[in-house]
Amino acid sequence: MFFSVVIPTYNRKPILEKCLKALEQQQFDAGAIAGYEVVVVDDGSTDGTVDWLQANASTFPHVCLFQQDHQGPAAARNLGVEKASGDTIIFIDSDLVVTEVFLQAHAEGLQSGQPSAVSRQPSKQTQSPSSASPASPAAPPACPTPHTPHPTPLFTYGRVINTANFDDPTAEPYKITDFSAAYFATGNVAIARIWLEKAGLFDTCFQLYGWEDLELGVRLKELGLTLIKCPDAVGYHWHPPFALDQLPNLIDKEIERGKMGVLFYQKHPTWNVRMMIQMTWLHRVLWGVLSLGGRLNERTMAPFLQWLIDQGKPQLALEVARIFLNWYNVQGVYEAYADMQQRR
Repeated sequence: MFFSVVIPTYNRKPILEKCLKALEQQQFDAGAIAGYEVVVVDDGSTDGTVDWLQANASTFPHVCLFQQDHQGPAAARNLGVEKASGDTIIFIDSDLVVTEVFLQAHAEGLQSGQPSAVSRQPSKQTQSPSSASPASPAAPPACPTPHTPHPTPLFTYGRVINTANFDDPTAEPYKITDFSAAYFATGNVAIARIWLEKAGLFDTCFQLYGWEDLELGVRLKELGLTLIKCPDAVGYHWHPPFALDQLPNLIDKEIERGKMGVLFYQKHPTWNVRMMIQMTWLHRVLWGVLSLGGRLNERTMAPFLQWLIDQGKPQLALEVARIFLNWYNVQGVYEAYADMQQRR
């Protein structure tokens, strides 16, 4: 298989550099992976990302750069798939730093789901980092003939570990808060491109924050694709340590996520989607009670949150802030739903 790692990016130059450097250090069995490319789609960045990538093209020989006006990650990922050369697509975010065996782990996961995987054990001849240089780009395999059967309907989902350690993101241990029950999330997933095309790629109506990947996941599930967990394909998701000045942006994202959640429900009006987007009486009561009807908010809780931060516990402060962030999300969902009903 030939991998195309598709990465949408918007104003994330410092961490994007770490992301791309890690992808240049991949070590893998050439019998399992024919080669790989890194398809970076700049979504209208204003922080000099494009100029920096063009000036450092020789540092990142696997990178293919494409640009678009700011349209959101759904449109950026679609463009990345369109421009990709590989038969297998890996989606990651531009703030994810992966290990050297990232591609190999996804390849082994995909092969493990093939019908003949039990009788075909690929030999591991991976070279150590000390004795080998990063793999060079290779030509993708020839397109299948019309008589070639579709690949097995499956995809792999790697582990994502959240970290605020910019200097050494891969030093972060796995935490219970890193667990995800999502079926299809583009933070770390590998899938044959034919299934993406068959499902119809991402819906570009999702222009605000949230849900575009899980909505595609619903369509992939309808096609019968099996999720294979791939914990050895580890990505470290970097974000800056929580601080109070981040709250306005976090609140805006929760409100946007509520609006996009209603769009998700419009496309798939099921109870399962209602649970996912928190559009149920249970969520309304839960976060209403925990936030005292919105009285516990970014203003009233600011002193306590700052105290936690000063005690060296910014992650705990963020988890506490999620009480009122979820309240904003639920409010956004119901306001967007009411607007939708009124328009109808």
